Amino acid sequence: MIVPFSPSLRGLAGCRRRAVLGALTVAGLTVSACATDSLADDPYSRTILEATGDFPLPPGAFYDKASSRKPAIEANTPDLSTLAPDDQTPEERIPEIYQRGRIIVGVDQSLNLLSFRDFSTGELSGFEVSLAQEIARDIFDNPDAVEFRFVDSNERTAALEDGTVDVVLRTMTVTDARREKVLFSAPYLTARAGVLVSSPGGDASPEDVEDGRICVSRGSTTEDLIRRLSPNNTLLLVGNWSDCLISLQNSQAEIVVADDTILAGINDQDPATAIVQRGLNEESYAAGVSKRTPGLVRQINATLERMATDGTWQSLYDTWFGPFLPSGTQPSPQYGDDEDILGISPTPEAAPEGEVDNR
Repeated sequence: MIVPFSPSLRGLAGCRRRAVLGALTVAGLTVSACATDSLADDPYSRTILEATGDFPLPPGAFYDKASSRKPAIEANTPDLSTLAPDDQTPEERIPEIYQRGRIIVGVDQSLNLLSFRDFSTGELSGFEVSLAQEIARDIFDNPDAVEFRFVDSNERTAALEDGTVDVVLRTMTVTDARREKVLFSAPYLTARAGVLVSSPGGDASPEDVEDGRICVSRGSTTEDLIRRLSPNNTLLLVGNWSDCLISLQNSQAEIVVADDTILAGINDQDPATAIVQRGLNEESYAAGVSKRTPGLVRQINATLERMATDGTWQSLYDTWFGPFLPSGTQPSPQYGDDEDILGISPTPEAAPEGEVDNR
């Protein structure tokens, strides 16, 4: 559950005003947070002191030193090549989905601005939800012909492989490791990791203090980024990005490091926060599809092309992210060779009669 910003929550966090900040030094940025005196000569004493107050940590969340394990090796720029749209109809590209009469899409339900439950209407909303509806519009001529299913971030690939969903639209970053298991559409968003701090009254002043607690989603690419760039800090590892907002409001963390699209959602829910840096890295979100359904990749890419041409993509971006991340543009598709993307070996040409083919 997302807890909206509440002044009373901030008031209950005892050391909030006199003790905010440790520092995060990432790519030259130092973000500060207040601190209380340690009770003992123990690097975890401050964490234990402040974490055992009025609020329990979010379910499944825990503190960990960034240096407790080696981060994954920094990956090279991933291959973003994808299958180009063809001249087939939706019925020809994806006959099973077309005959079913709806497309099944895996999403989150708590990523504000991306895919979340709007409590005022009870409906799913957000950029990724709107994108799913545009895909359905082009297949069925009906944007409501979508069945949404909620998938955790660590279930996305499995949900595609076992057929639980047809497509995943859930901040799924294109990586070479994931490309070995699933197919990707052209990117629909470019995300840049950034830093968000709590700044009551809009006043955020970075200072050189050394023990800021950083909230980050467990198992995310951002977790490895922080373990590489800021090994002296303490991480608050959570199961969902929405837990970082709760932890920030409860003074269980002073800093959130995440993709700027996710930080925009937190900033929207709590205007007292501030995004103080972007561009720590750059990643591409794309629709994930089972390798059994390459026609669906072509169908989604046809929708993305249409959205670029008729201005739908820009309209959706401006609606959801414009106030927080202005000047966003739709990523350009990189169409590649079908045989390379699908892992198909070309069929050798037959040798002329009377010759032996020794190729």
